[in-house]
Amino acid sequence: MSSEKPEPTDLRTAAADFTWLLERFAADTAGVSDAIAVSSDGLLIATSRQCEQADSERLAAIVAGLTSLAAGASGNYGLGALNKVILDLEHGHVLVSAIGAGAVLGIVTSSEAAKLGNIAYAMTLFAKRAGAALTPQLVLELKNSVGTASAR
Repeated sequence: MSSEKPEPTDLRTAAADFTWLLERFAADTAGVSDAIAVSSDGLLIATSRQCEQADSERLAAIVAGLTSLAAGASGNYGLGALNKVILDLEHGHVLVSAIGAGAVLGIVTSSEAAKLGNIAYAMTLFAKRAGAALTPQLVLELKNSVGTASAR
C-alpha cells in the first residue's frame, strides 16, 4: 500500500461515494427518516437528504452531545468504546453508532415503521462498509464539501 498523500480528485470521489452510501442506507432501511455522519469533533460531514443546513447542523449537535454523554459514562464505569446509543421517544427514535475512528452515524426513525433490530443491523453493516474508508483526509474533505452539496 502506498503512503502517498491522496490526490484531491481521489478525495472528492471518495467523499461522493461515502455520501452516496449514507443516502442509500437511509433510503433502503425501513423506518429511517434522516441519517447523518458526524466527525469526532462534532462537525457534520455527510447527510442523507438535501434539507436545510440548519436542520442537519442541529441533528449533528444532538448526535455529538449523545456521543459525549456515552464517552462520559464509559469513562466513569469502564464500559469501553461506543457501540450504540438509542433514544426511545414517543414518536420515534434517535440512534447513534460509531462508524470508524473518526466519525459516528446518527439516525432518526419514525415509530410506525422502525424495527430497531433491523436498523441496528443495517447500522453495523454501514459501519463496516463505510467506516473502513474513513481516513483523516477523507473526514476533512467531507467537512469541506458537506455544505457545498446542498447549495447545488
